[in-house]
Amino acid sequence: MRKALTLFVSAALVTAAVCATPAWAAQGDAVIPLSHPLWATPQSKVADAIPSSSLTFRVYLAMRDQAAAETAAQSVSDPSSAAYRQYLNPDQVRDRFAASEATVSSVRDWLSASGFSVGDVPSNKAYVEATGTAAQAEKAFGVRLATYRVAGEVLRASDRELSVPESLASDVLGVIGVDQTGRLLKPEHTDGTPSDVQPKAGFRTARPCGDFYGQKIDTTGPTYGGARLPYAPCGYKPGQLRSAYGVDKVDASGAGTTVAIVDAFASPTLYADASEYALRNDPAHPLQRSQFSEHIFPANPATESPDGCNAAGWYGEQALDVEAVHALATSADILYVGSSDCHDPSLDQALNWIVSGHRADIISNSFGNAGEDVPDSEVHAWNQIAIQAALEGIGVYFSSGDAGDNAAVLGKPAANFPATGSWVTAVGGTSLAIGADGQRLFETGWETGKSTLTNGAYVPDAPGAFQAGGGGGTSVLFDEPFYQKGLVPDALAKQNHKGNRRGRVVPDISAVGDANTGLLIGQTQTFPDGVYYDEYRVGGTSLSAPVVAGIVAVSDSLVHYHHGFVNPLIYATAGSSSISDVRHLEGAVERVDYANSGGLVVSARELDYPNLTIHTTPGYDNVTGLGSPSGPAFLFKP
Repeated sequence: MRKALTLFVSAALVTAAVCATPAWAAQGDAVIPLSHPLWATPQSKVADAIPSSSLTFRVYLAMRDQAAAETAAQSVSDPSSAAYRQYLNPDQVRDRFAASEATVSSVRDWLSASGFSVGDVPSNKAYVEATGTAAQAEKAFGVRLATYRVAGEVLRASDRELSVPESLASDVLGVIGVDQTGRLLKPEHTDGTPSDVQPKAGFRTARPCGDFYGQKIDTTGPTYGGARLPYAPCGYKPGQLRSAYGVDKVDASGAGTTVAIVDAFASPTLYADASEYALRNDPAHPLQRSQFSEHIFPANPATESPDGCNAAGWYGEQALDVEAVHALATSADILYVGSSDCHDPSLDQALNWIVSGHRADIISNSFGNAGEDVPDSEVHAWNQIAIQAALEGIGVYFSSGDAGDNAAVLGKPAANFPATGSWVTAVGGTSLAIGADGQRLFETGWETGKSTLTNGAYVPDAPGAFQAGGGGGTSVLFDEPFYQKGLVPDALAKQNHKGNRRGRVVPDISAVGDANTGLLIGQTQTFPDGVYYDEYRVGGTSLSAPVVAGIVAVSDSLVHYHHGFVNPLIYATAGSSSISDVRHLEGAVERVDYANSGGLVVSARELDYPNLTIHTTPGYDNVTGLGSPSGPAFLFKP
């Protein structure tokens, strides 16, 4: 989805220049529509930006003929097309659709003349990077920069839409980094503990808990909704997930496929933790050093160190992502790519680096923005990267979010960006019961209601209060994509829209995400008695996305080709045995957690909390999408 740039020519036009003068120097200014974050309001302003403060940004360049690029991306991804799986390589994408050398030179010249230090231009010519001061950015883009309070943070943004020279307007897709919207992209993992019980440093799962679902039942405490509750599993292990999703029933394990994981920063113990985790919990499938590689973008010297922006808050996410992918696709190669800029995590840059060189076949992204309040110019940039990925046969997976319909966070229902993008696969969450034999007992939508045991009774009464759950809903940014037409119910596609307009609905597919039926992971943590490796149960759609990515990697190795952008295929097979329809189920587990103040907190966790605007229903729904992968039937997709 790319809107045409609206041009506003300044009243003071410069007279014609001599031939030696760059074309952009003799032009007025053109506004980049919707390049100003809606959260940057006069009411939320904190202070003007310091003129000498430094910032690094990327001017994204529009593809040549994006409509043709989208048509080609659809052709190579649609199983009904004669061009299905006839992917382009990065050189072919660049030669057919990338910005021209003349465009790159013009933008570089303008940035240099504006006083910026011009930096990287990636091989796919997606953007031109530049570094300068806030004062230079204000002058170049015709704005005032300030800091604004948003979502508990104080972030930089402009006071109006950015402007560029009119002659460059049709070439500039958007600008990322002048504002700090990227800081709002957060990890989508949760251990399911509320802030009053979650330890500030090291975390481990409290007992009692079960090795599998239903192993241990609370026979002495009060009932919840009239029922005796099973204790939550302690955290499923790799073999249990492979068994539940049928991955262990085929003679393939992801060999020949590279799964990339994108996060911010990099845990210094990432490989050591993942290796130790596999040794303890899946010794027949060690994570070999040759299977794992990293590419970490250096910290921007113009910003504070990563320690100043909660880099460690991403470390648990990284452990989860790597360990979950390896749990499902034990022979796949894993490439971890970490962005490293405190002021702008540059996650777009990390994603583009993978796509521009086709450095992976599948990309798992377990982060997102709460809702879609993202400047349109940034939306265009992310969307363009995803289109190139589809052209190259790279599958891009995004977590759908961990706050359900987001009403509790934003005050209104909203789906999460970038999962709402038309060219990515949005992965929702489920609550998964795995029995003693490793088989699925049931799977339902993940929306958790919580009631705490207080003075011998659960408060509030069933179904408790909403705590967390898989994200979903209807996009206001993206229209209904071709693969959803006629398959997603009208009532869902028309939500948030007027007239006959229909929007993109997420998620597309789902897998285990409930932290109460989540994965056991291992991570080096800080405890009162020292820093060392330990394990705990975790969930979130940050778990769901790498689980699905790992399952698709196994399918790739089984059929000996890469599925690429998988949405057209899975929607074309909607209702078949390849995808299990996930439906609402009444149920709850009992959970025990350590309290910060000492002792234990006991709570009941409703598995599919009903009181949201998104619901788990038969067929496609906006909690679990089409459903979850169904073993060999899903893996053998032609």
